[in-house]
Amino acid sequence: MEGDRNRERHLAVDAFVEHTETELEVPSRRAAAWWRAKVTVHQLRRILADAGPSGPHRHTPGASLRGAPMLASSRTPLWSTDAGPEWILEAGKVHNLRRAIASLHGIEVGPNALLSFWAQVGPPWESRGFVEGREVRQGCIVPSIAGGLCQLSNALYDAAQQAGLEIVERHRHSRVVPGSAAAQGNDATVMWNYVDLRVRSTHAFRLEVELTADALVMRLRGYAPRRPTPAVPSSAAPLRVVDEPEGARSCLSCDKTQCHRVRPTPSIREGQRAWLVDGVWPEHDAWLAAQRQPQDILLVPLDGRRLGRARYAWSSKGFLQVHTFAGLALRRAIGSRRLASQGAARQRALLAYEAKLAAAMAGRLPATATRLVVAQTLLPHLWAAGALGGRRFDVLMTRPPLWMLHDQLDRAHQLHPHSPTLADFRADPSWIDIERRALAAADRIITPHAAIAEAFGTDAVRLGWARPARVPRTTDRDDGPARVWFAASTLGRKGAYELREALRALPVELVLGGPVLESSEFWDRPTRRGGLDQADLVVLPSHVEAAPRRLLTALSRGIPVIASDACGLGPQPGLTVIAAGDVAALRAAIVERLDLPASATSVA
Repeated sequence: MEGDRNRERHLAVDAFVEHTETELEVPSRRAAAWWRAKVTVHQLRRILADAGPSGPHRHTPGASLRGAPMLASSRTPLWSTDAGPEWILEAGKVHNLRRAIASLHGIEVGPNALLSFWAQVGPPWESRGFVEGREVRQGCIVPSIAGGLCQLSNALYDAAQQAGLEIVERHRHSRVVPGSAAAQGNDATVMWNYVDLRVRSTHAFRLEVELTADALVMRLRGYAPRRPTPAVPSSAAPLRVVDEPEGARSCLSCDKTQCHRVRPTPSIREGQRAWLVDGVWPEHDAWLAAQRQPQDILLVPLDGRRLGRARYAWSSKGFLQVHTFAGLALRRAIGSRRLASQGAARQRALLAYEAKLAAAMAGRLPATATRLVVAQTLLPHLWAAGALGGRRFDVLMTRPPLWMLHDQLDRAHQLHPHSPTLADFRADPSWIDIERRALAAADRIITPHAAIAEAFGTDAVRLGWARPARVPRTTDRDDGPARVWFAASTLGRKGAYELREALRALPVELVLGGPVLESSEFWDRPTRRGGLDQADLVVLPSHVEAAPRRLLTALSRGIPVIASDACGLGPQPGLTVIAAGDVAALRAAIVERLDLPASATSVA
């Protein structure tokens, strides 16, 4: 085994000596071609050396060490304080890191198994989603496909050293920028595929890698004792520090215009904002119209304004680019019509459609999109895919977060354990955790819903609900008992049980705003279906309510409304707010609003 390790080391060291170009005042095309030819030879040699069952292989994600102690961690900043013209290459670097860590996060490496950086990450090709990033070559900052991955190999080397792993192969940068990990001797450069970083351990270990908005974070978990181990000697190439007065020369700003690498200065010098939206809410659309900038990008299932599709009728004018996903939107519409109106099967199918849409949108995000505004339906899918790493983002909230939603449903189910609908669907616990972590990482929560805004405190931006235009009644109110309009389908989560109990023995007529889904014999009194025109009072004592549009319509028509606090309406004229599940408060509010006899306030 030791002989194999030595052969690996000598092969890699010999290759690394050829990795750097000859120092030239102005790099020539001939020198670049010669360098590329030598690189290709060394890549072929490494492919042959690694062929066969004894060569390095990819490790798969696992869960057996998820709760193991943390042996080491590394945290490095993603962005320079003043990158200048190279900002676009830094953005490319972050994009490349985002792409590469998908192959490293969560993997578990068995005892004495070899972890090879390149065997795990795979070829850093443009066809695999890598873009131009920063590479220091010959004292210059050079645009290079997959540039910047050395930050990831540096982090792996740092964590491996801390945890006492055996460093089988490691190479230092031949030229470094002052203040970098390389200048501190804590670096490990890589270049596909012959300049590699390889480690192993006598005990199993797990890697966890993530991008926050500002940093690359790597954690190494396991049960191995933390003890330092000697590192494999680095290549003998002399260390050269880039010490030009203005730092390394950049192909994006160099004054040596005769060099074949020189690029025009990029027009984009700062991050763009991308809006990833789904179904439109008027409150969110108004906020978008007020916040968008000329360089912003809009990603939407359909351009609903142009196509006359109200569901996606976002204000799409004024964006630099608008990307649509008509095929996915059509398949979701067709599939949704084939599903039941509610239930677990419907929720699972909708989650699958949302995942596909999120993946398609993530694939259209440019590296320069460093700030996002994300629809809540897409958020957990984007987070799980790593698309939010290295970016700041706001969330357009259209429902309570899953942890809050489940709490509301669980409390309602405790009150009404025989309900066939209150326990028909719960999200997987891992999915709740994903959404919770994504929301915790968001900068701002954008919502008109009072209860949701309250749950997020100072991180929430509370928007005003859009009130429809006032429309007079279209029919005259006839004589007869007072009419209470239940502004929902008959479901336990909409407060149907509470309303049934509160109306017991009251001299009122109940008008239903939707079908009876709880059970066919649910109501113990005569009912009828109807609209708002003849309602004297609108009631919605929901346990869960994301979009109280019917209540807003009733208030705009001057019809009094009784709603639970879960409906998310703030104090306003004509509205009485009660606690969800409080039958006594609901009955008292109905009696007061309809001016019924005081003796009717007690529940029969």
